[in-house]
Amino acid sequence: MAHPSVPVVPALKDELDIVIPTIRNLDFLEQWRPFFQPYHLIIVQDGDPTKTIRVPDGFDYELYNRNDVNRILGPKASCISFKDSACRCFGFLVSKKKYIFTIDDDCFVAKDPSGKDINALAQHINNLLTPSTPFFFNTLYDPYRDGADFVRGYPFSMREGAPTAISHGLWLNIPDYDAPTQLVKPLERNSRYVDAVMTIPKGTLFPMCGMNLGFNRELIGPAMYFGLMGDGQPIGRYDDMWAGWCAKVICDHLGLGVKTGLPYIWHSKASNPFVNLKKEYKGIYWQEDIIPFFQSVSLPRECTTVQKCYVELSKLVAEKLGHVDPYFQKLSEAMVTWIEAWDELNTPSQAAPETKTK
Repeated sequence: MAHPSVPVVPALKDELDIVIPTIRNLDFLEQWRPFFQPYHLIIVQDGDPTKTIRVPDGFDYELYNRNDVNRILGPKASCISFKDSACRCFGFLVSKKKYIFTIDDDCFVAKDPSGKDINALAQHINNLLTPSTPFFFNTLYDPYRDGADFVRGYPFSMREGAPTAISHGLWLNIPDYDAPTQLVKPLERNSRYVDAVMTIPKGTLFPMCGMNLGFNRELIGPAMYFGLMGDGQPIGRYDDMWAGWCAKVICDHLGLGVKTGLPYIWHSKASNPFVNLKKEYKGIYWQEDIIPFFQSVSLPRECTTVQKCYVELSKLVAEKLGHVDPYFQKLSEAMVTWIEAWDELNTPSQAAPETKTK
């Protein structure tokens, strides 16, 4: 006698929000429907708030435009960027879920070497639910994946790993290049599929890309602020990298892990390199000061929560980078405003717990 099949409930169905910044109709969701439809979407509409954004039928979503940002945050809305994909962090702010996956609207389902569609969300979830190894590098990469383990010589005392705060995915087709690299390699496409996930070691920074990114909001959410970019600001296209540098320093301090590698998405559209150069050129100069700054940051032991770490980091930004350009003083103030907004919208039970520093 046949028994009725038991519906398969997608992993973290009620614990994860998908955040999408956009200025256009979200037709790209049709390709993602098999993977995204069970989840709740938070759509952050950038640009003209009177424009109507079409979302395909059948998706559970909230949509926020600039009028909503101003209404919800009041004067603190000044910390949310306008006319820049950095506005996505407003979605992180209003979410009430434990996990976030964020993706750009020009990213589509990629295929693995066998031709099978890649469920990027499922891979991010797997990355986030398994530990990281930030304190000792495993030469077989992620030892928690099926078919892998810790290699000979890996200390047994470290094999429990550390909680994973961030899962950073990659892209096939259009690489995430800066404007000068785009200009000298206009036809370059990434076709290399590397079947690997690895933990970024403690003390090592990385250029985080926000177009294919998952994170544990309870562990690192308050640090995922994408800065002041776009309209009225002297810089753009450094939003996700700024968040990545801040978050990585805080993860290192709190003993949390960051993974990079799988999953891949298909990045379909190359942005205009000349427009990008206008947005990036100050950042290209400034990062020669920014990177040494983050490499030298040492947070005090009293900073036992992400919020405390982030406020302390904001002070150091003003103190150490203020001489580079007045923008960094403004950014430092916005970082504090962001934390104030985070604490207002998130109850203590939802705030990141205190963590023993390592």
